[in-house]
Amino acid sequence: MRYFFAILFGFLLLALTVFGIAGIRGKEFRKPPLEIFDDMVRQDKLRPQVPNGFMADGRSSQAHVAGTVAQRIGDQNNNTWQGSARNTGLVPGTTNFVATIPVPVTAALLDRGRERYNISCLPCHGAIGDGNGITKKIGAMAIVAPLVGEAGKNAIIIPDGQVFHIISQGKAPNMQGYAATIEINDRWAIVAYVRALQRARFATLEEVPAADRATLK
Repeated sequence: MRYFFAILFGFLLLALTVFGIAGIRGKEFRKPPLEIFDDMVRQDKLRPQVPNGFMADGRSSQAHVAGTVAQRIGDQNNNTWQGSARNTGLVPGTTNFVATIPVPVTAALLDRGRERYNISCLPCHGAIGDGNGITKKIGAMAIVAPLVGEAGKNAIIIPDGQVFHIISQGKAPNMQGYAATIEINDRWAIVAYVRALQRARFATLEEVPAADRATLK
């Protein structure tokens, strides 16, 4: 029994010694505490709004990377964000989708839409929007909604704002939303390009400018 008390006394003495040396460091003493595991309390990182030699301009706070997609635009009540048809695809103050694209449709916008469509939409919807992309061909998706032709009538008759909404938020059961990865202007560019694909599928010869008809086969 006396050995037990001796061991216990020795352990208590050791604990008190360790506490006396290290336990109050950083609190009662100016010396920093002794840490075996710091649990990432202190890290080498860039603090905002302070000089830092790591960056070329000497600042820790840097501008957003080009192409960063904004998720919120407006005041603290989100008024500007919710009140803009360009940002939501909705008629301001309502839950109705805008009928037509609220940005100017230009050749540059269509070129941008084709580029973005080929990156984000083509794998599923196909190059011409018929729903026969690579994901369907390899069996990753059994059903992909077509955007053109008789089978794609639903995609043709819905408002432009709804197409924008589907691109942004996705559509069950298979399509994910792209609001976090495709900029707002680029989403509208894709809408414009999808409309061009649909128009090309249903266009008549009379709608082609006379100067361009001779190039058609």
